Amino acid sequence: MQQRKRCVEIKVNSQSSIKVISDKIIYFDPYQIREEMHDADIIFITHDHPDHFSIEDITKVEKEDTVYVIPDCMYNLLGGENVITLNPYEKTEVEGYETVTLPSYNVRSGFHPKEKNYLGYIVTVEGKRIYVAGDCDRDDYNVKVRCDIACVPIGGKFTMDIEDAAKLINEIRPDTVIPTHYGSFVGGKDAGKRFKELVEKEIEVKLLLDENG
Repeated sequence: MQQRKRCVEIKVNSQSSIKVISDKIIYFDPYQIREEMHDADIIFITHDHPDHFSIEDITKVEKEDTVYVIPDCMYNLLGGENVITLNPYEKTEVEGYETVTLPSYNVRSGFHPKEKNYLGYIVTVEGKRIYVAGDCDRDDYNVKVRCDIACVPIGGKFTMDIEDAAKLINEIRPDTVIPTHYGSFVGGKDAGKRFKELVEKEIEVKLLLDENG
């Protein structure tokens, strides 16, 4: 009998703090975690800025056997037996999940330099390719992404803005897009709604940050 696939549930806590719930619990850049969860099977980190790499929040979700996936440039910040370090353009398997890395950087500013080799991830969960972009602009690499679900920043200043993010999504055409990185440090509270207006109607826009108030 063919094993039935589970549904994939995605939550956004704050900024670009994403939780994927399936057979395993996966976090991307845990940040402003409100409760002691200790349920993380895998923690992916995109880069070393404090709203993406927060030891305080990692401590709230990690458990004894958590696997950590980080950019190679961060090895001195989070080394150990359960730590996998990656560079852009790598393809590997993490706890049974196919994982592909992309560069995540700014084209127009120096907040996230390309030479740092910060990471975006495409992780396949229950047959769904989930793209978590990290802090980046629209660039020559992410316009070629093929995914089912895209989590992209829209706040501007440190990342692509609403217009560029919508342009990217309309080019790569995932089934679903989840905008992130707005409503606190950058990007107004209404940024998600304005982004949704620019995305083609055939693409589902889930405003999960808005639901968190």
